[in-house]
Amino acid sequence: MTEDSNAFKRSISRGHSHSPCRVIAVVNQKGGVGKTTTAVNLATAMAAVGKRVLILDADPQGNASTGFGLNRADRGAGCYELMFDGASIEELARPTLVPNLSIITSSADLAGAEIQLVTMERREYRMKEAFDRSSKNYDMILIDCPPSLNLITLNALVGANSILVPLQVEFYALEGMTSLLQTVEAVRARFNPSLELEGVVLTMFDKRNSLSNAVERDVRAYFGSQVFDSVIPRNVRVSEAPSHGKPVLLYDLKCPGARAYMNLASEMLKREQAAGAEMKKVVGG
Repeated sequence: MTEDSNAFKRSISRGHSHSPCRVIAVVNQKGGVGKTTTAVNLATAMAAVGKRVLILDADPQGNASTGFGLNRADRGAGCYELMFDGASIEELARPTLVPNLSIITSSADLAGAEIQLVTMERREYRMKEAFDRSSKNYDMILIDCPPSLNLITLNALVGANSILVPLQVEFYALEGMTSLLQTVEAVRARFNPSLELEGVVLTMFDKRNSLSNAVERDVRAYFGSQVFDSVIPRNVRVSEAPSHGKPVLLYDLKCPGARAYMNLASEMLKREQAAGAEMKKVVGG
């Protein structure tokens, strides 16, 4: 990690600012780290405790949409229309099989969005402008970002309040974080100074594997309290759930993966409450 990245890591460890609707970008430039799985199941867990949640599937692969049983042919208008056609969140959001949880799908045209954005004015603000014209009918919006640091991901970072980073417990776990932190630092400097780190969640953890334990120690040593205590285990039921078009919490509520995502949601809510109480003390004091 560079010295600049270390400074940035410290600077984003502040208490969260609170707004009626919190927008969280679920981001990691590496594929296969559990990013979409985390977005889908965290959203489901939050909805299960009564939060009004929206998933924005901003990945052209559309895996989050698939994870809720929405076939590509049936998706209709989605993230592309939100960013390019002036459509509103309210027009595009559709209910899922989970109460309190809606989704804006990854539409077919999203695959060409990167090329279109290159020559557009205010190209970094397309998603933020869509959020700004929303009536804010949600407590939380989770953006499932593409597995790359491209212009769609940049739009998500500009429009978000915070980032949640799923980090696979593997040998090169911290290797790719430098690029991500430098990108987020640049976004803070130029476009979104209030962007914060929601936290880092360790995924695909195998407690029987000594490497998993060693990597966990390294990540916690580097990020400290920004790493959630809740760890997502490597679990076959989590891997099976998307093929059935269901979040794992609906597919097998009792499996270790489902319990881990419920614990993660609970931990996030507790952190938010603690940050809110601290802010009240500061304001009141």
